[in-house]
Amino acid sequence: MNVALWGTVAVAVPLCLGYTLWMFLGLSLMTAGNMLGPRRAGAPDPRTPGVGTGEPAHRAYWSGQMWRDARDAARGGLFSIRDRLTTEWLSRSAGRLLRGRRPGTGIRGVNRFTRTVLRAMAPGTAAGAVLGALLAALFTSLVLLVFGALLGLTWLSALTGAGLLRAAERLWRLARGIRMKCPHPGCYLPFRLAVHLCPDCGAAHRELEPGRYGVLWHICGCGRRLATSTLGGRGGFAAGCPYCAQRLPEAVGGLRVVHLPLIGGSSSGKTMLMAAMVAGLQSWSRRSGLKVEYASLTDRQDAGALSRQVDSTGWARKTQGGQPRALMLRVGYGRRWRLLYLYDPMGESLRDAGVVREQQYLAHADGVILVADVLAEPHVRRSLHGEDAGRAAAARPADHGPMDTYQRITGELAALTGHRRRIPVATVVTKRDVLDRTASLPVPGSRIDSWLESIGLGALVRGVRHDFGAARYWAVSAHEATGAGALDGEQRRAAEPVLWLLARSGLRVGALVAEEPPVDLPGPRAGAATGTETGTERVKG
Repeated sequence: MNVALWGTVAVAVPLCLGYTLWMFLGLSLMTAGNMLGPRRAGAPDPRTPGVGTGEPAHRAYWSGQMWRDARDAARGGLFSIRDRLTTEWLSRSAGRLLRGRRPGTGIRGVNRFTRTVLRAMAPGTAAGAVLGALLAALFTSLVLLVFGALLGLTWLSALTGAGLLRAAERLWRLARGIRMKCPHPGCYLPFRLAVHLCPDCGAAHRELEPGRYGVLWHICGCGRRLATSTLGGRGGFAAGCPYCAQRLPEAVGGLRVVHLPLIGGSSSGKTMLMAAMVAGLQSWSRRSGLKVEYASLTDRQDAGALSRQVDSTGWARKTQGGQPRALMLRVGYGRRWRLLYLYDPMGESLRDAGVVREQQYLAHADGVILVADVLAEPHVRRSLHGEDAGRAAAARPADHGPMDTYQRITGELAALTGHRRRIPVATVVTKRDVLDRTASLPVPGSRIDSWLESIGLGALVRGVRHDFGAARYWAVSAHEATGAGALDGEQRRAAEPVLWLLARSGLRVGALVAEEPPVDLPGPRAGAATGTETGTERVKG
């Protein structure tokens, strides 16, 4: 018995240390390595899932396929040892030896002695194979454990990197006050991430940010590499609203958006004033460091159509349709830029509280431009005499006076925004050219708030002062700022309310706005003032 045992050990140990251990170890590691890579170089890998219907991008390798490959590699490596041990060594080699046959060729021993020696080697061969397989499996398991730990570190690093990049972009947007909201009628919804379109195939990517599809970039189904962050170049891709699917300007997500609705009654001059403001911003861009660009081709076309209409008829057509689409401009000064949304709603949209609540763009207002047509105020109309009454009628007064409009909007604006007292209001008295020729009223001087009080609109001034965070006043002639023969000075004056509101958003354009004039009282018609019509600014404590 001892002789047989020692004989088995004498065969098993050299066979294990000299051959089977290394053979099984090489087999398992080679099989595991083959399971990690494509089955044939250059050919599609059937293990990799295709692009799904939800997001047209390939999942990042680390987010799922890496673990499936690691599992297949572990199974393949260990199962290859088991399969080779049972089929080649135990069934074939050891089995042939027990039958007195050579393990490699299966040829029977030539004599009894040879066959006896072969049978005696069978237990040692089987033991050497089993021992080599066990040691190889143990070493392979240790290698796979280390490999799994490295994969875990890779997965954690990628996941942490994606989280940090997303957090960094959100903090960057928060620091710059960037809030993304749809400018299109019937939507106006805020969103966290726009839908970006692949420039090659046009596929819509709803998750183009660091995450499971990639940290620094996503691979579109067409093979195009797409940056996942604004800082990495994502802003250069065409984008759409995730709710209404309408196109968004490229600047969305990269610039702070300033929403400025023009609030006024029907025929108060909102559309003419907006045309004058755009012309005034462009005039300032020719005389200073202000930079003005249309945010999209649609905005350029809309502004061009409005300008051509004013040039040909001298009037802007009455605003039609339901909720307004914002006219979007990129406005920059120095190194800072803003994406300006100008809303020109129908005057009828402010006729009652219920309709006002439907104007969801008001919920995003960063400031309000209150368009005041004082000729529409009943007591002002009653104070006009002689030719002044006809002149006022020819100016097409609004259907509601500024006080009526203000009372309708102020409460609903508080409900929609939740922070009315922090919203600045630029009150713009329109139709200044008519007011200058109206002898029945005092001349609008350099303090429009004082002038409003003098003509009986002190309640409006006090209401604005009480209800909102800051206020300033202008008087503008949109007719003199638009159309053929427009006056540059009047255009720049028309742009001052927008510049003042942009300055309050952090854009350093305050130097372009005329300084606050001293308090003055409206003078008689003979002492008409010709200075810049600005008012006072009051900031709530």
